[in-house]
Amino acid sequence: MPVDIQRLIAPRSIALIGASAWTDAVAAGNVAVGYEGTLYRVHPTRPSTATTTYYRSVADLPEAPDAAFIAVPNQEVPGVAGALAARGAGGFVCFTAGFSETGTAHGHQLTRDLVGNAGSLPYFGPNCYGFVNFFDRVAMMPDQIVGAHVERGVALICQSGTIALTLMFNRRSLPVGCLFTVGNQTRLAVEDLIEILCDDPRVSAFGLYLEGIKDAEAFARAADKARRAGKPIAVVKSGRTAAAARTAHSHTGALAGADSVFEAFCRQAGLARCDTLGALCETLKMFHVGGVIPGRKVLVMGASGGDMAMTADVARDLDLDFAAIPADTAADLQRQLTDRVTVANPFDIHTYLWFDPPALGRVFSTALRTGYDAVGFMLDRPPDLEADTTSYDMVIDEFIAAAQGASTRAALIASLPETISAPIRKRCLDGGVVPLQGQREALEAFAGAGRVGEAWRAGAGVALQVPPRDAADTTAGDATGDAACNVAVYSLTEADGKRALAAFGVRVPQGSVVAPTAAASSAAAIGFPVVIKAVGAHLEHKTEVGGVALNVRTAADAAAAAARLAPLSDTLLVEEMTTDGVAEILVGVIVDAQFGQVLVIGAGGVLTELLSDSVTLLPPWTSETINAGLRRLNVAKLLSGYRGKPAGDVPALVETILGVGRYASANLATLVEIDVNPVIVRPTGKGAVAVDSMIRLKHQPKTKG
Repeated sequence: MPVDIQRLIAPRSIALIGASAWTDAVAAGNVAVGYEGTLYRVHPTRPSTATTTYYRSVADLPEAPDAAFIAVPNQEVPGVAGALAARGAGGFVCFTAGFSETGTAHGHQLTRDLVGNAGSLPYFGPNCYGFVNFFDRVAMMPDQIVGAHVERGVALICQSGTIALTLMFNRRSLPVGCLFTVGNQTRLAVEDLIEILCDDPRVSAFGLYLEGIKDAEAFARAADKARRAGKPIAVVKSGRTAAAARTAHSHTGALAGADSVFEAFCRQAGLARCDTLGALCETLKMFHVGGVIPGRKVLVMGASGGDMAMTADVARDLDLDFAAIPADTAADLQRQLTDRVTVANPFDIHTYLWFDPPALGRVFSTALRTGYDAVGFMLDRPPDLEADTTSYDMVIDEFIAAAQGASTRAALIASLPETISAPIRKRCLDGGVVPLQGQREALEAFAGAGRVGEAWRAGAGVALQVPPRDAADTTAGDATGDAACNVAVYSLTEADGKRALAAFGVRVPQGSVVAPTAAASSAAAIGFPVVIKAVGAHLEHKTEVGGVALNVRTAADAAAAAARLAPLSDTLLVEEMTTDGVAEILVGVIVDAQFGQVLVIGAGGVLTELLSDSVTLLPPWTSETINAGLRRLNVAKLLSGYRGKPAGDVPALVETILGVGRYASANLATLVEIDVNPVIVRPTGKGAVAVDSMIRLKHQPKTKG
């Protein structure tokens, strides 16, 4: 990553190189934003005019440009990049497409040539739509530029030129300080820009549109730097569905990791993941006005029972905490509003005080000082010039005035985005109130800002455990999709796997591996009831081939079971059987192609596939993060004692999960997968037992000779 890209993103001189239509659009964009530097035009044949000189090549320019926009045929791009490097330019945008994104040998060769010729120059692309820097009045984008200079605003970084334009065209009063597209990310990637822009005091927050992550470890470092700088990140990432993932991969996105893993990363690292561009804009407004909020305890109020009922319905899946208004505050509000109003949350204040501004202001002030993380006032205002908005404006002004000095984040919420006019949005922003457009988007902004605030306060973050890569290790693939699977993968027997886990603190059943003829005597020595299993590396899924005998209670039953299992395996595993389980939990570790080792915990045993009840956790794995993950499971009800059943030994379960994590960390270079299913959780104080396990490892083939 370049140490300094200021010449590129805030240039004093720009060279526009190549195709007339595209470079003319860039020139017009710079006029629109008020660029005050020098524009040079480079074209091999275009004649000069009285107002514009066209230079035939980069070598002919009177000085080295700080930035260049390249729109020439793709086979010419490496040469132009080399010429810019030779002149000492500050960097460039490569608009031209036809490189590695094509997946062709020719495209990959052009990319290698570009990288080699550019040397240490920073650049965006190729296949990149450019950027707009409203802070410094620079436009390096071949399209119409909408927006104005701001002193402070959000930084938008997109892996799609069209999405970038859509965000630039927003009519939501989102202060955009700069807008970057990154194309193929051959040199400058999303994570590089976050790292660099964190140091710019004008940037209040980051908004991302992603199709994939180029370098997960660098992205994690950038997210952590943004957190430490107090600059929250909101992100839309495509790929939640298989169809979206295919579309992203065919565009300019890097290889997309499993969506559940990225979701876990956002939760732990403290990024607000949004489903829509509208929610992204509203969440960024929350961040811009005052950063994150401490949590998701919110109060929503309005002068309509219908609005409040809709609020409760719309927020049903957002995990917002509509906590009851504290009793003393509720009594105070009741006195102010009379017994005709029911004090609840969401809070319908009715319109009895609509034309009494001081009284209404007191209600607002009371609500805003009740200890909520955010308070929203819902109001849809009629359009200017089509109605008398006087009373609406008065109510809005009272709410803004009441918000002054309150520690709670205050927001004016419109059910429909268009019912807050631009002047009202500005009035709110000037008064420190967030104008949120769209009921669902507003509530998503509350939830997103609160989740990030909670993650920041927890302070755990992520510490990725990514296995080392070498030329032979392609089991997980790479960003170009050229996996060759040259690494041998093998499975430990269940007995060997349990011994390995036990060394890291995982409790396993007492047992022994014996010949079928010794199964009965082994069972008697252990004590009935027992479980008898066929064992062998070829039996990863024993139940599917009838390789397990449960609840074996006599020596005769053990001998019969051994005879039945003998054709499957030369040896059998005889183990004590746990009979007092409260719940069965799956504990597993997989290796994501981008984010490395990932811990999965969920409903185990026969419920695993039936319920699809699981959570994904990235390292570091601690008692706190595991307990929090367990609380998110539906099966957690069983652990706390369900319908008169005893509660489970949760501390023992947590220690078992930590033990699995310790084994995974110790075997970072070779682990492919762990599946401990189930861990049987016994009643409080009696422990948790890993009764089945499957561990797959890899090893490099030995070099002959």
